[in-house]
Amino acid sequence: MNENKLISIVVPVFNESETIDAFFETLNPVLVGLSSRYNFEIIFTDNHSTDDTFEKLADRAAHDSRVRVIRFSRNFGYQRSILTAYTNARGAAAIQLDCDLQDPPALIEQFLDHWEDGYKVVYGVRRSRKEGWLIRSIRRVFYRLVDWLSDIELPHHAGDFRIIDRQLLDLLSGSIDCNPYLRGMISRYGFKQIGIPYDRDPRTQGKSKFGLSDLFTVALDGIVSQSTVPLRFATHTGLLIAFVMFVAIIVYSVGHVFFGATWPPGFATTTVLILFGISINAMFLGIIGEYIARIYQQSVKDRITIVEKTVPESDAKIVVTPGK
Repeated sequence: MNENKLISIVVPVFNESETIDAFFETLNPVLVGLSSRYNFEIIFTDNHSTDDTFEKLADRAAHDSRVRVIRFSRNFGYQRSILTAYTNARGAAAIQLDCDLQDPPALIEQFLDHWEDGYKVVYGVRRSRKEGWLIRSIRRVFYRLVDWLSDIELPHHAGDFRIIDRQLLDLLSGSIDCNPYLRGMISRYGFKQIGIPYDRDPRTQGKSKFGLSDLFTVALDGIVSQSTVPLRFATHTGLLIAFVMFVAIIVYSVGHVFFGATWPPGFATTTVLILFGISINAMFLGIIGEYIARIYQQSVKDRITIVEKTVPESDAKIVVTPGK
């Protein structure tokens, strides 16, 4: 009887038809080399691809018992896709891996070795990445900003390429966040964690589906979900402005009453102060609005993802917000 531990490989996909063959060609030798120690399942979560990604994966699943495919009814986003895969993972641990092979499957063995040594989370730290200077600079600023704002310490340059233990999978399955930021959630859970540096490869096939707007959305989710500092900043800045205005009122009043000063009308000064006040209010209302929007989304208690099809046909779990 095979008593090897089951390890889940979770792979979010969206229009990755061009990369599927290369993905299996690269991953299979790694899994075969570890087959004496582990059994594997490969879970693909398809964000309602518009090409033949699902058909290709379904064909793979028909000939490979390790492969499971979960197709959503629409595109629910990258983070929700990973969370659903984690929720459906049956293994003693799960490894998240992208289909574009920018994160090397060869690192899986090191992940497993550290996991066996007692680490609940082993994540890849991107030592270098083949990207333009603009994207690299934006990422660098984002990581430092989130770390500065967050109440917990987040690893810099760590993506979603990681292995997490069954204990954390169970915690994620009970998640109540409808805007999940998994890197932050996993760091917030604590436990024994370690990073492994590696060089991230460029995408060789297909095109990235992650544009600047997607990066901005993830960044916003990361900041808002990990910290209330922006709200405190808005409060403190408002108090500071009120104090400055109060001091200005006293200065103008004292000058007029005790020194007989007459202040000439200052159209420019008045205009600047008004515009400054409006700008500050608009910015802080935007910050508050982001938090209120997430409170509303939590209160709706809608499904985080909806499964349209599964291969093999079975009842895949569906991640839901509280109350469903």
